[in-house]
Amino acid sequence: MVLFDNVSMTYPGGDVRAIDDMSFAIDDGEFVFLVGPSGSGKTSIIKLITGEVRADEGELNVNGFDLRRIRRGRLPALRRTIGVIFQDFRLIDDMTVYDNVAFAMHVVGATNREIRRRVPYVLDLVGLSGREKRFPREVSGGEQQRVAVARAIVNSPQLLIADEPTGNLDPARSLELMLLMDRINDNEMGTTVLVVTHEKELVNSFSKRVVAIEDGRVISDGMDGYYSYEIQ
Repeated sequence: MVLFDNVSMTYPGGDVRAIDDMSFAIDDGEFVFLVGPSGSGKTSIIKLITGEVRADEGELNVNGFDLRRIRRGRLPALRRTIGVIFQDFRLIDDMTVYDNVAFAMHVVGATNREIRRRVPYVLDLVGLSGREKRFPREVSGGEQQRVAVARAIVNSPQLLIADEPTGNLDPARSLELMLLMDRINDNEMGTTVLVVTHEKELVNSFSKRVVAIEDGRVISDGMDGYYSYEIQ
């Protein structure tokens, strides 16, 4: 679960609140789109959720961790409950598809047996069976994004955050990726999904909750939130 309760945050040296008295909650198992113009606070929300920055005021809880009071030594434990998909993929060029995904498990101390069992399952889930031995440069952009998704979910995170995940994809591939994330949300993993995006048509293709923000505040929240707010 993600809970923002009257959260405010200003970056060091800044004089304007990046997040201004923000309140919203995401329940376990939800699929939520987060939308808003550039500079509205979307990236700051992600940084707060992952513990990269701290709130100045309010209460912030993520997956059972109190992020206003969490010790730095506990941040790795928090981050193991979160998977993040970046727009630029951030794959390791000299590692195969299999090894890129397996690396995420090595980082958290998984055994070789666990890796051999889990990685093929996740690659099959995202439609990459048969691509295991290829390098990122040898697969398409859409397949590279699927590798990034596989890497983000291989450790069974409670929360999956996708930061503008379709920005480098054509409309057909974008829809395909969102359908994949919908499956990840709906299947036995029950993963909570938060997608940050500017793509109105994509959001309107799904009947999901939409949280719209502007100037660090929530201005709309609901199943029709995107329709009532025009992204700039």
